[in-house]
Amino acid sequence: QVQLVESGGGLVQPGGSLTLSCAASGSFFSFAVMDWYRQAPGKQREFVAHITERGTTAYADSVKGRFTISRDNNKNTVTLQLNNLKPEDTDVYYCSARGVLPGGHVFEYWGQGTPVTVSE
Repeated sequence: QVQLVESGGGLVQPGGSLTLSCAASGSFFSFAVMDWYRQAPGKQREFVAHITERGTTAYADSVKGRFTISRDNNKNTVTLQLNNLKPEDTDVYYCSARGVLPGGHVFEYWGQGTPVTVSE
């Protein structure tokens, strides 16, 4: 059964840091581009960062220089390090996996999200 489980969200003061993790179960991980998105109630889901199977990364302009994405293919995990957090970073953060398996099966999976609140 495929699962993506996020953890690490919480309440933090402006300027603080959090580390979000996404643990993947299933044999797809090494073939997946792993993404982090975020979404506030009533708003569209927003791209935050991704990391390809080979470790190439990309970031939204709003988080560039503050967030860092990494992956561990041995542990099937992807991590998003959030530094210098701002109130506007308050959202539910979602992990997703997308790609193509060797047999040609296209996949896309989403986790349930972990909330991040940046406030005094």
